[in-house]
Amino acid sequence: MTSLINIEIFKLLKQKRTYLAIVAIFVFELVVLWVAHDQGKAILDTLLDRLKDTFYFSGELLNGNLITYLLLNSLWFHLPLILMIIVSGMMCSEYEDGTLRAVLLQPISRWQFLMSKYLVASLFTIIVVLFLGVTAIGFSHLLFGGGDLVVYFERFTFFDQTEALRRLGLAFVAGSVTMVFYTVVSMTLAVLFKQTIKTWIVAAVFLVCSNLLVQVDLGSEWLNLWFFPKLTNTWQEFFVTDIDWSLIGVRLMVLTVYTLLAASVGFWIFNRREIG
Repeated sequence: MTSLINIEIFKLLKQKRTYLAIVAIFVFELVVLWVAHDQGKAILDTLLDRLKDTFYFSGELLNGNLITYLLLNSLWFHLPLILMIIVSGMMCSEYEDGTLRAVLLQPISRWQFLMSKYLVASLFTIIVVLFLGVTAIGFSHLLFGGGDLVVYFERFTFFDQTEALRRLGLAFVAGSVTMVFYTVVSMTLAVLFKQTIKTWIVAAVFLVCSNLLVQVDLGSEWLNLWFFPKLTNTWQEFFVTDIDWSLIGVRLMVLTVYTLLAASVGFWIFNRREIG
């Protein structure tokens, strides 16, 4: 199993699109930073003009903490899309290059082969989210400095510098669970459809529909808890005044269950299918 994981890591690092994905994330960060530097202050001053007369803020409102929060909101659609493209390619390339049959002729089981791909995909996802968190916070604070964080999540909420950094870090941790869910789904879709273009289209549709359904209220807390599109937005719960740790924990556990179910579907399809 260890050898299979090492091989999958090697193959992932050999793909040009792996590095293109990291560059794309980096470029997107730079674009957001440039837009924030060019127009952010004017927009923020307009939104908070009256509040400035009532509240005292430490430092500039347009600061590294706010920019990091904006990056979080901007990248939670673009990031899973990029990750789903990279991860699904790990499996689709095996089908399209005809290497899958040769690999399975070796003394390894199908579940070990597919498990290694799921594990490496999840590890890659966590590393990318860590990269995003470090670069987002680092560049934002380098260019804009620190200060109070003001966010609007149901209502305006303010956090001082220390609390803002803590909550941003927790948001990235929770977000990594969501990203792993999307990458596992994309791997399962690759097992199902086998072809790169088909898999990418279906993965993109799945992601778009998930984002559109985030705001849907099913009228019941229990139903909302099991409605997976709403679970993908759990990281936002760290930006309410009082963090509901039990709610966040339950939502992340349920999302993990969905991740395992998606992987189980992939194993079931892969074990039943003849490899042509």
